[in-house]
Amino acid sequence: MLILVTGGAGFIGSHIVTALTGAGHEVRVIDALLPAAHRTDPPIPDGVDWRNADVRDGAAVADALRGVDAVCHQAAMVGLGKDFADAPDYVGCNDLGTAVLLAGMADAGVRRLVSASSMVVYGEGRYACSRHGIVRPGPRRPADLEAGRFEPPCPHCGDALTADLVTEDAPTDPRNVYAATKLAQEHLAAAWARSTGGRVAALRYHNVYGPGMPRDTPYAGVASLFRSALARGEAPRVFEDGGQRRDFVHVHDVAGANLTALDAADGLPEGGLRAYNVGSGDPHTVGEMACALAVAHAGLKPVVTGEYRLGDVRHITASSQRLRDELGWKPEVTFTEGMAEFAIAPLRAQ
Repeated sequence: MLILVTGGAGFIGSHIVTALTGAGHEVRVIDALLPAAHRTDPPIPDGVDWRNADVRDGAAVADALRGVDAVCHQAAMVGLGKDFADAPDYVGCNDLGTAVLLAGMADAGVRRLVSASSMVVYGEGRYACSRHGIVRPGPRRPADLEAGRFEPPCPHCGDALTADLVTEDAPTDPRNVYAATKLAQEHLAAAWARSTGGRVAALRYHNVYGPGMPRDTPYAGVASLFRSALARGEAPRVFEDGGQRRDFVHVHDVAGANLTALDAADGLPEGGLRAYNVGSGDPHTVGEMACALAVAHAGLKPVVTGEYRLGDVRHITASSQRLRDELGWKPEVTFTEGMAEFAIAPLRAQ
């Protein structure tokens, strides 16, 4: 197949390109190389059809879609950003860019799409109260966070909750601008599929990490921030009390999930979107991840700061059983192996 990878020069996108070419697919890349994500020109693998263009450019997208069998859509502005002033950039890059791409696909007759979504569409994870069963706590109050009360209480009785794995049928509840744009991307893709008879796999990535993550940027994930601090000879700064639970999934496994979904695209529901969590299945706390990196890097011990960011959630861990059962994917890189590799792997200077 000839596969168009949008954002194919980015952290995840470049690993997907490598996986696709290694599997014998022809690959075309379109990437705007926006300064927020790229300070240097990325290496282009041999045999890849490279297009330096923005997915918001309809003419460039139409040209890039010629002869394409499927699209792997990774182009996006990621992370929480600095403050709400980033909102227009997020909406422009993520939602307008997706709309222009989908319109081009409709015109070009391309009907298979694998799109990068995110765990952030869920908001807080799955919680159970001993008295009220499964509950959905609202956003944490600034006063509680300021006082160091980081665990969300039961919204009915205020009791402590037990966190569990989130499945794809959980209600969505985006808590920040980035999350809202990722959910909007899913809605746009679903509308495109209904209109054209297309097939969509929306891969809801959990906390992706691995070699080639961007360095020293406020838009990077927490793993990159910790790794960047260690590279500077500084201690990783862990927000809250470090007890936030996440599912850290290696970028090699995320690339494999994209390859699996593209190869299985004909088996996806026609005229619809199917969401899949992409996680390791082995949750850890942010504090555990910081300690693992510091030990493997032989760096300074992490500092737990008690600081917080509005819009962050406390616990969000995935069940990726649907992706395993329906498409046959499974992660290969363990937490211990992945963190040991990442602790000494080179980062990308954007």
